[in-house]
Amino acid sequence: MKTAINLLFILLALSSPVYAQVLKPGFDTDEYIGVLQRCSMQFSKNLRGDLPKETNFEKVYQSPNMGLHNKWDLWVNKEKTIMTVNLRGTTSDVDSWLENFYSAMIPATGSLKLDGITPTEYKFANDPKAKVHVGWTVGICSMLPDILEKVKLWYGKGIKQLIIEGHSQGGALSYLLSSYLHYQVADRKLPNDLIIKTYCSAAPKPGNLYYAYDYDNFNRAGWAFNVVNSADWVPEMPITIQTQHDINKNPYDYTKESLKKQNFIVRYYINHIYHKMDRLTRRAQRKYEKFLGRVIYKQVRKHMEDLEQPKYAGSTNYSRAGMPIVLMPDESYHQKFPDTSRNIFHHHLFDRYYFLVMKAYK
Repeated sequence: MKTAINLLFILLALSSPVYAQVLKPGFDTDEYIGVLQRCSMQFSKNLRGDLPKETNFEKVYQSPNMGLHNKWDLWVNKEKTIMTVNLRGTTSDVDSWLENFYSAMIPATGSLKLDGITPTEYKFANDPKAKVHVGWTVGICSMLPDILEKVKLWYGKGIKQLIIEGHSQGGALSYLLSSYLHYQVADRKLPNDLIIKTYCSAAPKPGNLYYAYDYDNFNRAGWAFNVVNSADWVPEMPITIQTQHDINKNPYDYTKESLKKQNFIVRYYINHIYHKMDRLTRRAQRKYEKFLGRVIYKQVRKHMEDLEQPKYAGSTNYSRAGMPIVLMPDESYHQKFPDTSRNIFHHHLFDRYYFLVMKAYK
């Protein structure tokens, strides 16, 4: 009799909300499959591919288009313990593509005037050397007021666990939103019991190395993941140029001082080689910033006519961020998805990632 009563108490406890789904650090295959399912629902069936339908979450809100054709969904699981902010990736619309190409860097802490008047403050890192992609900063800042309002609303309903998720451009935006909300919590503008976990799927590089250091540091316990198909070219973007000025204090900074001890021929030769290399990389960086900053901005203004051009940071040293989950295609993958020139996003699609994560983890 006593054993039966104890068993009854255990069953009742397990059925109570305390034992509902809980976010934990570490990569969770089922969570990531849910991310792919929800991300794919933002697109037509021919882009979704053969993915199982999402069953444990319900979409409770879909935003209008904002900024440079940005959009996001809010999902809540059936147990009402987890909400997700699902950020849409690139669409076929011109302004959505301009957001990607607008890839000069700006400081990771600062402000943008989206309407030409009112500054939208943002903070993505503590390190003053940290820099981020300007187009994706415009995208996420356009959505921040709406996202904050809905997150606070559902937090007020008792949901204190949040997954930030996105595929492709949505993954890049997820980095920045994750950083922003982290510092909102750190600065006591959001409750400190809000648990945040981030899945950036097929995401391009969001900022420079110092942004990546900052992001990886506050997620060091296993709360943020960068899932990559090694056959996919999108996570290798944007194009990166590293100059001497992107590096911490290094031997090149002391070249002149150390060369004083060398004879004239050695000094001349090393100075000639060093300055030639330095000029080439700096010239390339300036051209990058001109065309993918100031020139693209003129096109962006056609879609956001009040956007004030920010001051660029003089760097294009992009770096990956987040704990990498690398999905390696094998022979069975290439048989199912053989290389083709007809679709440049062939290895970037949802069902490719689903196939690989199922094979590797299931």
